[in-house]
Amino acid sequence: MQRLIQSLSGRIDRFSEIAGRGVSWLVLVMVLLVAYDVTMRYFFLSGSIAIQELEWHLFSIIFLLSAAYTLKHDAHVRLDLFYRSRFMSDYSRAWVNLTCSLLFLVPFCILVIVSSWPFVSQAYLFSEGSPDPGGLPFRWILKAAIPLGFFLLVIQGFSEILKNLSLIIGRHK
Repeated sequence: MQRLIQSLSGRIDRFSEIAGRGVSWLVLVMVLLVAYDVTMRYFFLSGSIAIQELEWHLFSIIFLLSAAYTLKHDAHVRLDLFYRSRFMSDYSRAWVNLTCSLLFLVPFCILVIVSSWPFVSQAYLFSEGSPDPGGLPFRWILKAAIPLGFFLLVIQGFSEILKNLSLIIGRHK
């Protein structure tokens, strides 16, 4: 049983790693885009609404799609004062992680996925674009990053649940 849990968790972790590394390339694209935008605006007095919108679209996509990668590497924000203290054992941390994942992470991710889907489908059906002249079309692509990002996060959450469950089960043997 424990081998099956570790195998499934390992597959999810590899998927999150590949997705996170892929999304990390968007950071380079965004840096180059911002450098271009700043150069054009301050040296050539020429700006572009589409470029500025693309910058914040990329930032949003990077933020949303890298959350699972961040969770996999245990780099998300939490109250480390207690969690990382020498008084809390790995076993206790596993129980905290398992409980919080089951009570908060998974339900919240499912809630966001379900409630954001109509938001995305309406943007697609109405061919929503930027309200600004010269802005970007296809706003549904950006909005689709919301359920996709939370889907990636919830499957990584399941991996974390499996890892913590494995640690707890292994301790009781």
